[in-house]
Amino acid sequence: MPVSDRIRRACRLVLLALAFAAPLAHAQLTPAGLPDADKQQIKKYTLNDDVFERLAAATREARATGIPPQAAPDPARVRSLDDLTAQAMASDPRIPALVKKYGFTPREFMLANIALMNAVMAVQARNDPAMAGNLNQVWINPDNLRFVDSHQAQVDALLQGH
Repeated sequence: MPVSDRIRRACRLVLLALAFAAPLAHAQLTPAGLPDADKQQIKKYTLNDDVFERLAAATREARATGIPPQAAPDPARVRSLDDLTAQAMASDPRIPALVKKYGFTPREFMLANIALMNAVMAVQARNDPAMAGNLNQVWINPDNLRFVDSHQAQVDALLQGH
């Protein structure tokens, strides 16, 4: 399977709990229209074992309860991370309770998912020159790259639906 197809599949799976997974033509999940303050918050968000374990558990439960992936958010309605979060939470009435169950605020859940996917895509871009050329390095958190590298087996398992 080509790397770009794996990344699209990975994004759909990890973001299943959010139900906003969008097909990604470019290797970046940070929406271009977000204010710089939101982009900086995404970049500064640092993954850790606790966050990843809760994201994974929420994703597994979302799959088990049949929360479907949804279409990409309406870019005309996304002017901030809060707008993006509101669309994701409104896409299925079960999502807010799921997010709360795993100890996230809706905004933190969005931040954690975007941070994880940006790191996954950046790791994948190391082996794909075309993808690397589309990756905006400005929004990549080096700590999250190290986290994905050191947890590759768990990340792969989650992306494969396990």
